Amino acid sequence: MKFLRSGKVKDIYETDDGNLLFHFTDRVSAFDVKFLTPIPRKGEILCKFAEFWFKELPNASHYIRTESKDKIEVKKMDMIPVECVVRGYFYGSLIQRWKNGEVVIPKNTDTTTAAKLPQPIFDPTTKSETHDLPIDKKNAVNRSLVTPKEYEWLEETSIGIYKKMYSIAENAGFILADLKLEFGKLGDKILLGDSIGPDEYRMWPKETYQIGKTQESFDKQLLRDWLAKHGYQKQFDEERKAGKEPVAPLLPTELCQQLSSRYIIAYEKITGHSLDSNLG
Repeated sequence: MKFLRSGKVKDIYETDDGNLLFHFTDRVSAFDVKFLTPIPRKGEILCKFAEFWFKELPNASHYIRTESKDKIEVKKMDMIPVECVVRGYFYGSLIQRWKNGEVVIPKNTDTTTAAKLPQPIFDPTTKSETHDLPIDKKNAVNRSLVTPKEYEWLEETSIGIYKKMYSIAENAGFILADLKLEFGKLGDKILLGDSIGPDEYRMWPKETYQIGKTQESFDKQLLRDWLAKHGYQKQFDEERKAGKEPVAPLLPTELCQQLSSRYIIAYEKITGHSLDSNLG
């Protein structure tokens, strides 16, 4: 087995037969910054979530098998350099980008924070190990990232997956606010790739959902909110503007335990599978 690279949250290896092995670590990232402080059992939960979603969704994917509690084997593909983001609610970066005139939303949209959009919207970004940037169809095609036909397929397929996952989450007592997907090419086929879990979506409990307020999150939004509250989001932006690599702070133990606990609760409710909740 050959080590290929270390990503934001997982390490990737090439197997002897040419497939890839994803090792989900306990690392966490936010605002395109990697943190050194581990989140207990995060890798295990992300691995189990990836297995669940790849098996549950009807879309063809690169998933082959689960190797261990934090490793899966997948088919090696040529990844499409576009992060396929679907947004179902007026929340997060979408709000400021709309205020800045950088994104268009339907005319009848309620622009109250956390309001449900009339229809899910496709809001893709570039794919980068450093900082993803929003992109539209015209730019994606002009930059030869995808063909017009591929863009349309990605949009339709991504929204379809979001709706399927939204229904599953809703039945488990959650609201799937948005979702990030990745796809790759294997021969003449486009397959669902990467992984799907709390690092790829925002998920809120239905029982505490309230329009106009910051939502309780069962994903890594808890970390984003903590960083914003303590001024780190602004610091990261300023460091990037100055041409510097953002410096990640150490995360408090209580925050890490809260993140881990919420990941576990979300997994158990959505999948119906129990997981030992002893966080050691």
